Amino acid sequence: MPSPFSSIQRAWPLLCCIASGACLLWWQPAREVSAALVVAVYLAVSLYCWRGQLRPQAAPDASAHVLVAYASQSGQVRAFAERSANQLREAGLNAQLLSLNALEPTRLPAQRILFVVSTYGEGEAPDNAARFERRLATDEMRALNLDYAVLAFGDRQYRDFCAFGRRLDERLRQLGATPLFDRLEADRADPGVLRHWQHQLAHLSGNGNFSDWLPPPYQPWRLTDRRCLNPGSSGAPVHHLTLAPPNGQEDWRAGDIVEVGPRHDLDRIETMLRQVGLDPHGLVESQSLAVQLSRRRLPGDAELRGLNAHALLALPLLPHREYSIASTPADGSLQLLVREVHHADGTPGLGSGWLCRYAETGEEIDLRIRSNPSFHGPAAETPLILIGNGTGIAGLRAHLRERAALHGSRNWLLYGERNEAHDFFFADELKQWLEDGHLQRLDLAFSRDQAEKRYVQHALRDAADVLRRWLAQGAAIYVCGSLEGMGQEVQQILLGLLGQEQLDKLGEQGRYRRDLY
Repeated sequence: MPSPFSSIQRAWPLLCCIASGACLLWWQPAREVSAALVVAVYLAVSLYCWRGQLRPQAAPDASAHVLVAYASQSGQVRAFAERSANQLREAGLNAQLLSLNALEPTRLPAQRILFVVSTYGEGEAPDNAARFERRLATDEMRALNLDYAVLAFGDRQYRDFCAFGRRLDERLRQLGATPLFDRLEADRADPGVLRHWQHQLAHLSGNGNFSDWLPPPYQPWRLTDRRCLNPGSSGAPVHHLTLAPPNGQEDWRAGDIVEVGPRHDLDRIETMLRQVGLDPHGLVESQSLAVQLSRRRLPGDAELRGLNAHALLALPLLPHREYSIASTPADGSLQLLVREVHHADGTPGLGSGWLCRYAETGEEIDLRIRSNPSFHGPAAETPLILIGNGTGIAGLRAHLRERAALHGSRNWLLYGERNEAHDFFFADELKQWLEDGHLQRLDLAFSRDQAEKRYVQHALRDAADVLRRWLAQGAAIYVCGSLEGMGQEVQQILLGLLGQEQLDKLGEQGRYRRDLY
């Protein structure tokens, strides 16, 4: 879209002609002289315009400024935004990377912006984009002189697939911004959509030389131990898993995520292969056909009967499952807390079924670690308020274990579960930390231990004065656990206690962070 300045520049000769004619008419020493001068000026300006039309237009400046703006809750989408910016830089463009909340919609810093955004919860904007969306929706917004594109990430299992990306695209169009191309929507970071985005970036930069964004390969971690932490609980079983890295050493930070490549029940796969006349134990690339097929999405029984071994191995891999890490590298192992999930028909969930039921101790688990900078811990001198429920204690425990090695840290944990007798995960460790001062405060809420159900958000509400005092001392708030119920209720309690402005300010300062699922 041409800028107002460039439009004035093109119209300048005509303006000069009109102004010159007006001056001459005012002077009027003689009608004949005035007329001659006006004609001369008109011819001169016409020649200028004609030459300007013939002059070749300048090529786009290779250093033109492009902004890549991201909205990411868990860090995965930010990583794709970083890759986008890097691809543009490698093509010779001046590409900057910023979160959406770092932008003021009425004063955008670039005329060309690429939005790489995820949707959070039930159609919400991620925390680092919520303030931007509210400001973009205000009545004070005027038409935008902006060229833009949107890469929206989502999961079609949720009702509001890519809702934030769609709202952003619609609002920008309402404000007159010009889309560079149609919005792209990546279901679970669909590789095909990402390749399409990369090709669009190549068109924008004029450079088709780029590398595909292939996900890092899984590593074969070994399951060394698995034990149920809540026998007798009224809730689903929760298992504590311990895994050893393939090379004896691996690095991560508290707040990082593991991505597990799940598998089907091997007995089921072997039975299925025999039924279609294939040998489940036939070797394919040093592994049996059954093991290879256990990692892949299976068609229906009717479709399966028409496939040979080669066609079966061409089926797409199962989608990965993500879990918060409950340990630090100093512990010598990677630890997870996984609750068994069952479908309506009683069959186990894909990820939890593999990790909690089918995988044998000593077996290899396909696993990779994904950095999650948006949930990395603050400096040791920053007081830390940790809030969570259920298996969310995994991510909070990792932060407490990491900070245990840092002298002078102050920590407060608010945690909720069902029954203290069965569901108080890591109870001995937490009580010991409280006794030795690593935890300054421990607020617990066991919802089924009294007639009136009490949840962690109620414990937070009751500690309002302490919360305000900690925040006045520079504390950060980290929330980990279920989005439905706990996560939303904690958000509402904080809004009621602190107000929208202060909560936004905490988010902008990196002092309010959430890892919800």
